[in-house]
Amino acid sequence: MKRIIYHILLPAFMPAIFFRVAFTPVDVLGCRTRGLLALMIALLSGLAALSAAVIGMKGKMRGDRDALWWMLSVLVLTIPVIAMIILA
Repeated sequence: MKRIIYHILLPAFMPAIFFRVAFTPVDVLGCRTRGLLALMIALLSGLAALSAAVIGMKGKMRGDRDALWWMLSVLVLTIPVIAMIILA
């Protein structure tokens, strides 16, 4: 249960925050602010995905069984990056 929380649920906050900002009406935040916030969240999520990928690959080289969980984190964290590319 602890692995699910750390590797699935906590990284899932990034896509949730990204889509919350992306689908906020323009009247609330303004177009530029909303876009910059979405870009910042996507960049942070991408950097977190890269770091999780490095940790997962190091673990895979060592034969660690937790490397698969890190790769699941990478998949969850890349959702905002892919959504940013699609929405742009």
